[in-house]
Amino acid sequence: MYAILDIETTGGNYDEEGITEIAIYRYNGEKVTDQFSSLINPQRAIQPFVVKLTGINEKMLQNAPKFFEVAKRIVEITENCVLVAHNAAFDYRILQTEFRRLGFPFERKTLCTVNLSQALLPEQPSYNLGKLIRNLGIPFSDQHRAHGDAKVTLKLFELLIEKDAQKKILKKHTLSLNPNKAPRKYLSIIDPLPSEMGVYYIHNVKNEIIYIGKSNNIKKRVLSHLTGVQKKALAIQREVHHITYALTGGELVTLLKEQNEIKVNTPVFNRAMKYRLFPMGIRIDFGQTYHKLIVEQIQSEHTYLNVYKNKKAAKAALFRWMDKFGICMQKTSLMHTEKACFNYDLKKCDGACMGKESPQAYNQKIQNIIDSFSYPHPSFLLIEKGRKNGESAFVYIKDAVFQGYGYFELNHQIKNQKQILSRLVPIHDNPDSQKLIHSFLSRKKYIKLIPLQKQTEKNLNLKASNS
Repeated sequence: MYAILDIETTGGNYDEEGITEIAIYRYNGEKVTDQFSSLINPQRAIQPFVVKLTGINEKMLQNAPKFFEVAKRIVEITENCVLVAHNAAFDYRILQTEFRRLGFPFERKTLCTVNLSQALLPEQPSYNLGKLIRNLGIPFSDQHRAHGDAKVTLKLFELLIEKDAQKKILKKHTLSLNPNKAPRKYLSIIDPLPSEMGVYYIHNVKNEIIYIGKSNNIKKRVLSHLTGVQKKALAIQREVHHITYALTGGELVTLLKEQNEIKVNTPVFNRAMKYRLFPMGIRIDFGQTYHKLIVEQIQSEHTYLNVYKNKKAAKAALFRWMDKFGICMQKTSLMHTEKACFNYDLKKCDGACMGKESPQAYNQKIQNIIDSFSYPHPSFLLIEKGRKNGESAFVYIKDAVFQGYGYFELNHQIKNQKQILSRLVPIHDNPDSQKLIHSFLSRKKYIKLIPLQKQTEKNLNLKASNS
């Protein structure tokens, strides 16, 4: 649980400042569950430059509550929370100073979105809150007011959590909030989980992620782990301590996020998916006069036309291509003799196996297969639903290479390449991600497909298409 915080102060000498305004959003990693915002009468003068910056003057604060009148509310809304702020050291120091004046200690864990942004958004030219938010395309009203700054800090933190593929935030602070707690009954683990689409993380008592999964109903899927009798389910049941999750919204983002984070975190119970979701592939040997299609276990030095769960699925694809494109069985790895292929006798093969079809004509068939796996545009965005109302997700392809995914609320947040990249959660392009994207495209599961015409990086022409 997090408490997203912003404080405005009177200014003045170190440790002599007073709070003039405070805003706090209690956030569970999915949504805001409570919020508090109030002007505060600091009972001391406000520096003129602060009045000019914030617009808060002493007249506005005459009837505002004093800090001791809201202190209990602040304690309650931040209880069992990590305090999150932009330049958290400042806001935390000010809060501790106010509580110390009342004679009470105030201790919380803290996270600084400046430090997180520097680590997770290293390309940004500035980490000043206003400049950073504008560069990310996040709407920002009421700047230098606590409620406005806290609201955009929450938006920034949501983006940073999504960017944190290695789950450093989640691992560190889940652990700090659950010190030395023994696992509770399964119902207490399952009950807080949502019945929505997302990726979930099963942790052991050391807070290590031991399994990553995805589902369109997280609660139902986790329940199957904790009530299953299969060998892996029983092993998970022995080690599970708590479960965290991330809502994802759309199907494709869910699949891409899961496969990427399994590769990044290598959980012990995801052994089969640690390296590849689809370990078998079909590649083309262009060194043969008649280009040859080869089914094999994926090797890093080769490029594959498509990838598959197992050899049976790959062979089935080859047979489909024989029927659809007129591929000769002898010119594949399924046949090892030089005699006429079975399809030639059935008149489904044009005779490449007998030398009756020219290499040029046959290799054009191979090219037709290649073309069938091409993306509809060199560069484009796939748009699907986001994690909440008013939000959309995008998957970004540039020059036929998958770049990653991200979320946006307004179209102007992805109106140019700079803003696309600032919201992007980068994922390495690999045969698994290509397979997932091609499958999604073939089923036309997206809301919109937006071709990106090749222009300058600052002015991309986004043209919506439903094709």
